[in-house]
Amino acid sequence: MSKANYSILAYLTKFREAGLLGFIVLIALLIQLRSPVFFTMGNLTDLLINTAILSILAVGMMLVIITRGIDLSIGSTLALSGMTVAMLVSSDNGLNPVMAILLGILIGAICGVLIGFLVAKLNILPIIATLAAMFIFRGMTFTISDGSWISAHQMPAEFLELGRGTLFGVNYLVLIAIVIYALFSYFLNHTRTGRQIYALGSNPESAKVSGISSTKIYLLVYSLMGALAGLAGVLWVARFASAQGDTATGFEMNVIAACILGGVAISGGSGKLSGVLLGSLLIGIMNNALPLLGISPFWQTGIQGFIILFAVITNTYVKRSVEHSQLLRRQI
Repeated sequence: MSKANYSILAYLTKFREAGLLGFIVLIALLIQLRSPVFFTMGNLTDLLINTAILSILAVGMMLVIITRGIDLSIGSTLALSGMTVAMLVSSDNGLNPVMAILLGILIGAICGVLIGFLVAKLNILPIIATLAAMFIFRGMTFTISDGSWISAHQMPAEFLELGRGTLFGVNYLVLIAIVIYALFSYFLNHTRTGRQIYALGSNPESAKVSGISSTKIYLLVYSLMGALAGLAGVLWVARFASAQGDTATGFEMNVIAACILGGVAISGGSGKLSGVLLGSLLIGIMNNALPLLGISPFWQTGIQGFIILFAVITNTYVKRSVEHSQLLRRQI
């Protein structure tokens, strides 16, 4: 490969987020041409609010994937925490919404710790551990609710305000997502533990030799993933004013897709929050725009899958080409 070609590929790898942003802008403009309501303030506001929960979950999933793991249980964790909190606020209308949020986070964190224990202590593959947890947590959700669901009129207005209220004109869900991205950006880029997460995912054996505790890191990332899923459960119930046993079924696929589109490497050790945010935005745009364009739900799923596959193939090709070029340059 020539030096010029190597430079282009290296540039694409380094500034992948810029290319993804350009792709999002192009897609948005094309959608606007077909559906003039896309760029209306009301639609864009709904898009951002609905994408907020996805983006929050994508932060946790990014941490898990960086360590070469996966979490298929987040939809069930979300449903369990959301249903538990909804049942509590419906029976105690005086419960402070902040306490409801903290309870949801606690429930999710406990679920995450259990999964982290299975992965870190019992050495169960993440995909197996989280698959089992997905069914367990979903079953618990149906059990505690006895198969019933909780609607808006059973929940206090103060709690529902979490999903529709604003501060300085910005919806609470969007504000919470912004705070989470700011906190995790600092955590990953400016703390020792953040660097250890990347190190463990890049080379587990070297990380252990360096004194990094894989047990501690695995417990941490799955606990954080669970806590964010618990938070998302509370926000989901407040946003849609409903708690059901099948809430967020399959939603983990959207979250994983957002991470992949954002450039998080399934092989571990690589990923940026900026990319994950853009990946979440792209998924949100597709979920918002495809119905506006009158596309069949069956085609919507297929189109999303094709875009994800294209992104993965492109990312894999660029990464392998750069690595191959670097190897050749070192040999020369």
